[in-house]
Amino acid sequence: MKILKINSSVQSVDKSVTRQLVGKLISSISSTNDQIIDRDLTKGVSLITGELIGAFYTPSKDRTNAQNELLQESDQLINEIKESDVIVMGIPIYNFSVPGSVKAYIDLISRTGVTFSYNDQGVVTGLLEDKKVYIIVASGGTAFKSEVDFVSDYMKHMFSFWGITDVHFIDVTQQMTGENILEKANETIVSYSIEYTNMA
Repeated sequence: MKILKINSSVQSVDKSVTRQLVGKLISSISSTNDQIIDRDLTKGVSLITGELIGAFYTPSKDRTNAQNELLQESDQLINEIKESDVIVMGIPIYNFSVPGSVKAYIDLISRTGVTFSYNDQGVVTGLLEDKKVYIIVASGGTAFKSEVDFVSDYMKHMFSFWGITDVHFIDVTQQMTGENILEKANETIVSYSIEYTNMA
């Protein structure tokens, strides 16, 4: 099994709940034979430009060398998803939405004819399938699935847009309330670990 590990918190692992739980979940569901693909979005994700969009929509046979070079990062990020069986993603809620690096990542992944396609009637078909996704969402005060949570529904929609519908969330939001949020999250991780053990 190949697992794509995606972190987006600007905090170090000793301060970041999402980084800690991403690591714990992967340790719980993986075996020594599994391959982990490590993608830390805080180490740099390019923003889309007009030139890059032009390369997206240029047929491969007509692209210039410069356009092919521009597409290298996008191609690599998409290939990491294609090669993976499981995706584990940690997303802190920053100002009610995803970190900027996550939005940049989404923009580089979303390519017509590569990760999704339209038919003549404008119906979208996702081209990335047969993946299981776990998203760990953390916040200080924003409640999971509340009207001001612009992370969870957005991420579920984007993965569905790409053809991935087996998406699960681990709620680590409203940590400032003092409730035992981490304990509940750890219980969820244990349940996923048991699920994978039974599948083995």
